[in-house]
Amino acid sequence: MHLTPDPVAPAAAGIGFDTFLQVDIRVGTIVSAEPYPEARKPAYKLTIDFGPVIGVKKSSAQITEHYRLEDLPGTQVAAVVNFPPRQIGKFMSEVLTLGFPDAEGKVVLVRPSVPVPNGGRLF
Repeated sequence: MHLTPDPVAPAAAGIGFDTFLQVDIRVGTIVSAEPYPEARKPAYKLTIDFGPVIGVKKSSAQITEHYRLEDLPGTQVAAVVNFPPRQIGKFMSEVLTLGFPDAEGKVVLVRPSVPVPNGGRLF
């Protein structure tokens, strides 16, 4: 799943903490990464293990600038797991893998600095 927000947009309007809690952001480990040549923008197909409660989910991620396919398995990433699945070309993306734009607008993954259990929720 990919969205393209404006990286230099002003801060969004304020929300309450209960609204924040509605967005379920979890950590998972990439178990496989494949090329996705059919995507309109360069992307990979990721399979991510979110542990026994969430399970294994798929995601399309536009991370080809900073990450090589062979380096991604074993990498932990953050993702929104409670958005509805989204059709990206012929691929059904089940979670939104999170990242920040670098100075050129290329995606840098959000990931923990030390290993954590799969399925842990952001707080």
